[in-house]
Amino acid sequence: MHNSHDPKVLPQRDGISPSCVVAPSQGEGLLIDFLCERLHTVGRVEWLRRMAVGEVVCETGEQAGQGSLFAPGLRYYYYRKLDSEPEIPFVAEVVYRDEHLLVADKPHFLPVVPAGQYLQNTLLVRLKRDFDVPELSPIHRIDRDTAGLVVFSVQRATRGVYQALFRERSIHKSYEAVAPYRADLAFPREHVSRMEESSQFFRMHEVAGEPNSRTQMDIIEHNDAWARYRLSPVSGKRHQLRVHMLALGLPLKGDALYPEVNDALPGDYSNPLQLLARSLAFDDPLTGLRREFFSRRNLLPLI
Repeated sequence: MHNSHDPKVLPQRDGISPSCVVAPSQGEGLLIDFLCERLHTVGRVEWLRRMAVGEVVCETGEQAGQGSLFAPGLRYYYYRKLDSEPEIPFVAEVVYRDEHLLVADKPHFLPVVPAGQYLQNTLLVRLKRDFDVPELSPIHRIDRDTAGLVVFSVQRATRGVYQALFRERSIHKSYEAVAPYRADLAFPREHVSRMEESSQFFRMHEVAGEPNSRTQMDIIEHNDAWARYRLSPVSGKRHQLRVHMLALGLPLKGDALYPEVNDALPGDYSNPLQLLARSLAFDDPLTGLRREFFSRRNLLPLI
């Protein structure tokens, strides 16, 4: 039986898997009209060019053409392209690899997966290309601004058992962060709150209600102005560590999103977010062995 969620209709190209768009359950007319409306940044001329060279294919393997009719509920695959892309002049280090897992130590500024203005300059695409692992997929993600460990599944057959570790919170994650020091706050401590997406969709904030996020916190070292913190998230909300620290009046050093949006100019890498995914530990569900991984990167010294 054909599995539309596991298509073999377009191969990977330069480490990039084809993108997918799903036709709504209702509609009629020409497919190209739907594509131009749904993915309008591509443009009609470019869609026609892609169709002409066989780069728009439905989930059954049939190539779409300029006369193809809209088919409700069908998936269509195509290659995402960028006219230009910022070059990220930093590279990741692979700290572990076997037949099931690959663990990378990511630098600041490098996105994990393609999104927005980044495609080739992403950790996933670079690793696929460099190590020829077409089924590579991240089991979890960290922000582009955050450095440190990211775990990837090497093969689809065993991916689910490792994804379950994160889903069931069976992985112990520890981060380091540099933020202001407050002598009036006692550590260790645990911060619990309810987090939701703010009116600015790319930012999160705390709201009243039943808690859905929890972080354990401690101080590693400090001086009169700054401290290095150990942060262990129990839950996995987007931007959780940044929001929880901000709630304590401790915005992370170099944070361009919290408390205010202050994006750096393109190509300015002079003020990296001082947040590092330092360690990961879990019991391997296939071997039963204890796995522990540590980042070899360091944050800036306290000054």
